Amino acid sequence: MSGFQLQRLGQMMEPEPSNPQEIEGVLNPAAVRGPDGKLYLFPRLVARGNYSRIGIARVRFNEAGDPAGVERLGIALEPEADYERLPDGSGGCEDPRITFVEPLQRYMMTYTALSPQGPRIALAVSEDLFHWQRLGLATFASYHGIDFVHVDNKDASVFPVAVPNHAGKMQLALLHRPLFPGTRPEETARHSASRVVDLDRESIWISYCPMALEGREPHHLGLFNSHHRLATPVSPWERLKIGGGTPPILTRHGWLIIYHGVSKMEEPGNDGRQLCYSAGVMVLSKEHPREIRYRSAEPVLTPVLPQERRGTIANVVFPTGIDRRDDIGSPDRFDVYYGMADNRIGVARLDMPDFLPQEGAADSPEAKV
Repeated sequence: MSGFQLQRLGQMMEPEPSNPQEIEGVLNPAAVRGPDGKLYLFPRLVARGNYSRIGIARVRFNEAGDPAGVERLGIALEPEADYERLPDGSGGCEDPRITFVEPLQRYMMTYTALSPQGPRIALAVSEDLFHWQRLGLATFASYHGIDFVHVDNKDASVFPVAVPNHAGKMQLALLHRPLFPGTRPEETARHSASRVVDLDRESIWISYCPMALEGREPHHLGLFNSHHRLATPVSPWERLKIGGGTPPILTRHGWLIIYHGVSKMEEPGNDGRQLCYSAGVMVLSKEHPREIRYRSAEPVLTPVLPQERRGTIANVVFPTGIDRRDDIGSPDRFDVYYGMADNRIGVARLDMPDFLPQEGAADSPEAKV
């Protein structure tokens, strides 16, 4: 097993029975410290008909310093823009990630907008976490014939500082996983276990956008026009699909990401579903985040609890939020907030090891899998 292990701390949120905004689930939250130093969650709230809003809640901690519950504070975003709504009036703002971007001195939210064309990456910024300015959909240049524009895309996050692209230019970097036709786990599961992975179309990508390092008013962002294939499915637990998870956060070993992978279960669940969503660890180079220093050969969190195995979608743990516990003097402790079966929110603790384990999975995107 990996040297990284997650210790479950408990369930944080579940749908309020009397709240119609949450009738179909509370899941996949962003987690970020506010200007007041307190921790806020931004859960996806699902109303009837899969209509999603992004809520805001303040985390409560117990005497031991562990997260123990939340205080609901309202709605951060709900479908209003044309790219968040469908012609029939449905739509959604889903699965946010939030990072304080130091060059902008603002919080940046990446979220999934359920647009008329399908799910797309949308962005918004805030100075205080309570008032958000939409920046629109992320835009991408093509790359060696790969079309990032006309495909579904989600589970994106940004780095908190400018990082060097392939040419050494300091830019805003976005992690994302385009969903090209045929790459959803429901589709790849139909193929044999020995199938050849399409490296360009089944990977997590890192893309870069030029940005001013001082004094920029982020009314909009430019084109993400520099791309690098970061990670492709390697290990059995992620063989059907890998995708983004928590935003990158700096540790003693480099940029830490808790990402998700999908595999096929040997025995179907009670609902006949055969897919299993698990979580793994990836550590990127501090100086050159295009380089992977460590990657889980085995998952660090798999669905075992009843709340993770039964819900809106069975057998799912889906990491989206992370909090470094500087507030209690523990910079090597990270609390990871995750969706439980697309219905509830759980939290688990990760303690950073003194050394990176040696058994991390090799990932050579240039080689055939």
